[in-house]
Amino acid sequence: MCGRFTLTRLEEKLAEVFNIPDIPDFKPQYNVAPTQSVMTVLHHPEHHRVFQLLQWGLIPSWSKDPSIASKLINARSETVAEKPSFRSAFKKRRCLVVADGFYEWQRTEGKKQPYYFQLQDSQPFGFAGLWEQWHDNVGEQIDTCTILTTSANSLMAPIHDRMPVILKPEDYDLWLDVQVQDPKMLQPLLQPYSTEAMTAYPVSTIVNSPKNNTPECVAPV
Repeated sequence: MCGRFTLTRLEEKLAEVFNIPDIPDFKPQYNVAPTQSVMTVLHHPEHHRVFQLLQWGLIPSWSKDPSIASKLINARSETVAEKPSFRSAFKKRRCLVVADGFYEWQRTEGKKQPYYFQLQDSQPFGFAGLWEQWHDNVGEQIDTCTILTTSANSLMAPIHDRMPVILKPEDYDLWLDVQVQDPKMLQPLLQPYSTEAMTAYPVSTIVNSPKNNTPECVAPV
């Protein structure tokens, strides 16, 4: 799964990686947690791609209870095309969730040791995501998202059996293309990321609390 991640890169680097000139103002985030606003990339018919802030934790459009969002922070890529909570968004509302690293916890001897994962070049990247629009009974709209997961690569496997889907930059356009709705074209993108292109190291348990959002969260221990 993916329950915490980071986005610490400067605006100029995000503009370069995602080929979007207009970057919303944001502060570096060292410990992004569910229900918080996260930066995403959506398809835009006129501008190709746009950045959009969404709430992390998907609320299906048909849901009567927005609290379901806390249970839908992730979607399994193997079943996403069939699950009622995700299948409509998988066809029509795909996004990139922007990050430059993520955390996972290894259980050993009754303890949980957090590890920080990122790309070898420390560049920002896009998780494969889905998004939805939800309206309450007075018409208020909440835009939400979820992150897709897949089986762990060999770097991740000793820590956890699942990992978030990190898309390759050359696959961004296909993933965001709203005209593409055939799962057979999309499923091949949802693979474990190359072990050789990633790195990981243990970090402090201060990351266990989402109240802690400082560079110390990503410092090696």
